[in-house]
Amino acid sequence: MNGGAGPVEDKDIEEEEEPVPVESAPTKAMDLYLDTIDRSALDFDFEKLCSVSLSNINIYGCLVCGKYFQGRGRSSYAYSHSIHEDHHVFINLETTKVYVLPDGYSVSDPSLQDIAAVLSPKFTANQVAGLSTAEHLTRPSYDLASHPYIPGYIGLNNIKRNDYLNVIIHALLHVSPLRDYLLLTELNPKYSELAKRFATLAKKLWNPRLFKAQVSPHEFLQEVTRASAGKFKITEQGDPVEFMSWLLNILHKGLGGTKKRDSSVIYHTFQGEVRLDTQQIIVKSDRLGSERPVNTEIKSTSSPFLFLSLDLPPPPIFQDSIEKNIIPQVTLASVLAKYNGSTTQEFAGQLRRYKCQRLPPYIILHFKRFTKNNFVEEKNPTIVNFPLRGVDFREYLDNPIPGQSTVYDLVANVTHESTAGTARDKENTVWKVQLRAGKAVPGATGAREGEGEKWFQLQDLIVEEVRREMIFLSETVLQIWERRT
Repeated sequence: MNGGAGPVEDKDIEEEEEPVPVESAPTKAMDLYLDTIDRSALDFDFEKLCSVSLSNINIYGCLVCGKYFQGRGRSSYAYSHSIHEDHHVFINLETTKVYVLPDGYSVSDPSLQDIAAVLSPKFTANQVAGLSTAEHLTRPSYDLASHPYIPGYIGLNNIKRNDYLNVIIHALLHVSPLRDYLLLTELNPKYSELAKRFATLAKKLWNPRLFKAQVSPHEFLQEVTRASAGKFKITEQGDPVEFMSWLLNILHKGLGGTKKRDSSVIYHTFQGEVRLDTQQIIVKSDRLGSERPVNTEIKSTSSPFLFLSLDLPPPPIFQDSIEKNIIPQVTLASVLAKYNGSTTQEFAGQLRRYKCQRLPPYIILHFKRFTKNNFVEEKNPTIVNFPLRGVDFREYLDNPIPGQSTVYDLVANVTHESTAGTARDKENTVWKVQLRAGKAVPGATGAREGEGEKWFQLQDLIVEEVRREMIFLSETVLQIWERRT
């Protein structure tokens, strides 16, 4: 075996499920080496790869040192590790079964349930139903160090420069239908690896039995890098809106979705329909040389959307008396007017008008804050003023469905910060997400509107409660709105 340094042959993996002399399992904890388990060394957030062969097939975790090894047969790396390092308790990372090596017998002990709950969390319908309530905020969980945390509102590691990915992960996993589906549904083996890892990350983020009050998205982001052919990396800053667009489409396909409406939880939750009216601009000259526009036929097309893009007014080019940039403000209603069916935009020789034909349960709004030219990518610093609750989209919708609400409340708000003025300096870019926690008391009005809700701001591992009136002061890039029922 040469100390476990050689390659693992196929026969070693095939023999894996055959115990290596199985004897009647002792019952005393000391005999089972359970007292050697070090829970503080366990971290199941990283890719399930053997630390020697780098294979992802049939992986076991050492519960003493936390390292991963392939197989548990006599010629396996785990078997060799148990002899050379005197570490004897291993867990199968897929089945969560625990074995003692080199003896080879399995262990079933109630004291191991907390480890299985961290490796592979399970949720009941009652647990999931309580995640969106105000009561969820009053029952914190505690990690191994007795630090309190609220499941779902915990930090995600910024491995290098993946904060632009973290904010989208948080925003999507706080959309109730998508979250509940990932927590409760046993994913079909035919689903993509990306979809499976996203579901695993969702269960860890909302797990009330974590050993550490934080989660690393490393395993999921490694698959993101592979599936996107390197377009989205953890080592370079990127655009969270581009990532969300890509992720929603790839998850839809990975969960078995088709082109049909409501064919996946992604389309059912986020897909709407918008009508585009276009009219060609033609200018003719009369005998006197005067030019006049000629009306042409209006063409209408309808197409599905997963998010709506909103244009911000151009930023001012002048400075005020104290030589600071004037920061303009605009209302949400003024930028949403793009979709009222009467506001006309000119683009590539065409007049365009937009009107929504169908609104999804959750509307994603993208504020186009960045523009590119030949030299730099510039940022529009305009502040968007918006309420947190009660935005009525009826004006932007043709033929609302009777009995279906057109009023939406804010769920998530992704913001951008940069120390480089109006240009986006990727080295100094900071992405944050503000999340609503709990649901408001039904029927609350006036000063009581939003009672029972809290808002948290998350930036990587930093989680802090934020005052409601401070949310709109940031440079919003993306928002998710929930239909009020």
